[in-house]
Amino acid sequence: MIQKPKGTVDILPGQVETWQYIEQTARDILHRYRFFEIRTPLFESYDLFSRGVGETTDVVTKEMYDFHDKGDRHIALKPEGTAPIVRAYVENKLFGPEHVKPYKVYYMGSMFRYERPQSGRQRQFNQLGVEVFGGESAETDVETIALAIDILNALKVSDFKLVINSLGTPETRKEYRDKLVAYLEPYFDELSEDSKSRLYQNPLRVLDSKDARDIEIVADAPSILDSLSEESQKRFEDVQQLLTALDIPFEIDSNMVRGLDYYQETIFEIMTNEETYGTETTICGGGNYNGLVAELSDGKQQVPGFGFAIGMERLILLMESQGISVPAQHPLDVYVVNFGEETTAAATQVMQKVRHAGYSCDRDFFNRKPRKQFKEADKLAADLVITIGQDEIDHDEIQVKNMATGEQNAFPLQQFLTDFGSIYQQMTN
Repeated sequence: MIQKPKGTVDILPGQVETWQYIEQTARDILHRYRFFEIRTPLFESYDLFSRGVGETTDVVTKEMYDFHDKGDRHIALKPEGTAPIVRAYVENKLFGPEHVKPYKVYYMGSMFRYERPQSGRQRQFNQLGVEVFGGESAETDVETIALAIDILNALKVSDFKLVINSLGTPETRKEYRDKLVAYLEPYFDELSEDSKSRLYQNPLRVLDSKDARDIEIVADAPSILDSLSEESQKRFEDVQQLLTALDIPFEIDSNMVRGLDYYQETIFEIMTNEETYGTETTICGGGNYNGLVAELSDGKQQVPGFGFAIGMERLILLMESQGISVPAQHPLDVYVVNFGEETTAAATQVMQKVRHAGYSCDRDFFNRKPRKQFKEADKLAADLVITIGQDEIDHDEIQVKNMATGEQNAFPLQQFLTDFGSIYQQMTN
C-alpha cells in the first residue's frame, strides 16, 4: 500500500474547517490593515535562497529540498516565504510609482524543509505571512507586530508573549560579530558541535543554540544592543514606545537573532509556554530585512522590508490545547426527505432551487425510509427539512419543517420554486 511521505499529513474534512476558520479570520483582519494576497511558485531557483536566506544557514545547508530538473536547472522547494515574495516584488517592478507605498502583501501556503518530523513541525508545513515594502520606520515595525497580535487575539489565543530585539545595521552587526567571536573563542572546546561549526561562519547563530552548555556560555556574552548605532538605537526605542502606547506588553531578549541572515534592525518573536510543547516555542516570528531587496535586485533597488510568518500547524495545536472552539464552517440549511421513485425528479429540482437561492442543501441517495432520513437530517443539524412524498406530488405542494422548533407548514410547489428565500426566512424566524 502506498502511503504519504514521511513528514507530511493529510488534512481531512472535520480538520480542514479549523484551517479555513483561521484563514478567514486572518483575511478579515488583513483587509482592515490594507494587505493584499500574493501567490508565488512552490519551487524557485536554488540561488534565490542561497543568496537571500544565507549560504551558511541551516535552512540552506541542511534542510532544503533541492534538485536539478530536466533542463539541469538547480531548483529548490521553497523553505520560507519572504525570499520568493521579494523576488516577485523585484521581478514585477512592484516598486514602481504606480503602486501604493508602502506595498503590503500577505500569503498562505506550504513550505518544505527536510528535518526530523515532530509535533507541530513537518517536512511540508504551512505558514501565514505578511511582507511590507517601503516602510523604513518604527511605525511600520509596530503596525506589523500589532497585526500579528490582532490575528492571535481574534482567534482567542492566550498565554503568549512578545519578545523583541534589534540587530542594527549590517555595519554594526559586523562590529558585534567580531566582539562575539573574540568572546567565544576561549570557550571553543566547550561549545556544541553545531556551535563550533557556526563560530566563524555565522557566530550570531551560537546565541540561538538550545544546547545547555552553549546557553551558559552565551549568558555573559556581549550584548548586540551595546553595538547599535545612534540611529538604530533611536529606532528601537521608538518601537518600544509605540508598543507601550498600544498597550502591547513585550520583553527584550538581546540574544534573539532569528535563523535567517537577511534580518536586521527590529526583529520579534511571539512565544507560547503551553504544555503542548513543554517549553517556550515560537508560533510567530519576523522582522526587518532592509538589505534583501537590494541583494536580489543586484543593488538597483534600495527598498526596506518588514514581515512575519505564523506557523499554522503550531497555531492549531495551541488552539486545541487551549480548548478554543471553531464555529461550524459548513452549516446545513436544508435537508430534503423524499420517498418513492416518482419523487426523485421533484427532489432533485427542489435541491437545485434551494442551492441557487443561496442556501446549502443535501438529501438521501440510498432510498432509505423516511424515519432514517429524518435521523440523518437531525445528525447533520439541518435548519429545515423538506418532505416530498406521493401526497405532496398529487397536491403539488411540499412540507417544510423547522427541526429546532418542530413547526411544520405546507407550501405550494410553485411558490417554493420561485421564492424559497421568503419561505426560509418565514420558517426560521
